[in-house]
Amino acid sequence: MLALFLPLFLILLLIGMPVFFAMLAAPGVLLFSTGMERDLSLLFRNIYNGIDSFPLMAIPFFMLAGELMNRGGITLNLVNFSQSFIGHVRGGLAHVNILSSMLFAGMSGSAVADTSAIGSMMIPAMEKNGYSRKFAAAITAASSVIGPIIPPSGIMIIYAYTMEVSVAALFAAGIVPGILVGVSLMIIVALMAKKYDFPIAGPKSSWKERGHATRHAILPLFAPVIILGGIIGGIFTPTEASAVATVYALVISVWVMKTVTLKDLPAIFIKGAKASAVVLLLVGSAIAFKTVVSLSHSAEILAEWVLTISENPLILLFLINILLFIVGMFLDAGPAIIILGPILGPIFISLGIDPVHFAIIMSVNLTVGLATPPMGLVLFVASSVSGERIEAISKAILPFLAVEVVVIFLITFFPSLSMTIPRLLGLVSG
Repeated sequence: MLALFLPLFLILLLIGMPVFFAMLAAPGVLLFSTGMERDLSLLFRNIYNGIDSFPLMAIPFFMLAGELMNRGGITLNLVNFSQSFIGHVRGGLAHVNILSSMLFAGMSGSAVADTSAIGSMMIPAMEKNGYSRKFAAAITAASSVIGPIIPPSGIMIIYAYTMEVSVAALFAAGIVPGILVGVSLMIIVALMAKKYDFPIAGPKSSWKERGHATRHAILPLFAPVIILGGIIGGIFTPTEASAVATVYALVISVWVMKTVTLKDLPAIFIKGAKASAVVLLLVGSAIAFKTVVSLSHSAEILAEWVLTISENPLILLFLINILLFIVGMFLDAGPAIIILGPILGPIFISLGIDPVHFAIIMSVNLTVGLATPPMGLVLFVASSVSGERIEAISKAILPFLAVEVVVIFLITFFPSLSMTIPRLLGLVSG
């Protein structure tokens, strides 16, 4: 069934069917054609069962918090903070773009929100400063994938819910990989800046100016501290942390910075609700498909086949990374995690790979897939924000994707990069 599902699913996507309906139609057709019509009711019943979960409530809250911070002008404060410290170096605005994405990641957890918020400010500014529009859009898209890697992360919440892994451990494990992606992008930008003589954004800021920028950014920067500190310290659950983050963003935007009025809130809530509904429907349909997969024993069959290739976990991890990268080109990270996690996770856990380590490998790989052509979601968002063609952005982003692939293999074959912090905090054993 699994072998037939993926081609049928891709065909339905190519003819324009929405992902939610394709994820239900593909297994539905297969159940009907294999004489398992009685399980169709189970398929649709599990849509609601998949959504009806307290841990998943973290997703709409984090999305709403990100929307409040974006509409509240907090993104602008983060950009100004980044520019005051590194805007004076050659290629400074490209570095500012990356650093702003890293800081914004600690609040939104969404690559799409990052691309939209950072891109709407940085792409016009970079173009005005002498960068090509396609380069500005490409670096924005490439750096936005840091959003779901540095916690909080909606993708990691979905994986934790699907595979029963600790959200706190995943969040802690994502810190170093997220920083590695950002630093790697900065390194390649520095090399390109020297080779292509990128412009300097402006003179070096004084410490007084940096202090001023820091004061305006300090409250937004406290958001990830509160979120992570509360979760890791056991003060509240990830779902409760998401609600705290929303209230914090609301207080800062409406009553402290006063950049959002009470009249603006209904539109912000509606936008957050729509974005959350899309994600939760995908989760529900993917959970329903997961149930069908378990009935067909496809996971066990695939596990047996994989082990015939090799029993060496390093070789299998290399091959799975390639598979995940290809999947990420065509499928959004959330559905891909829910479909492939229950299939691939048990295989590698049985080979001695730590569940949290494999979760990070899968999450980072599929997150990078959001920026890979031809179907990378953030490429379309970057194209919409910049007005540049997808083809031009796809070509310009290739060097940045190359270094992100290097980071994926680093965290794959050097587990300590992602596992040290969770171990130090006592969130995983070993």
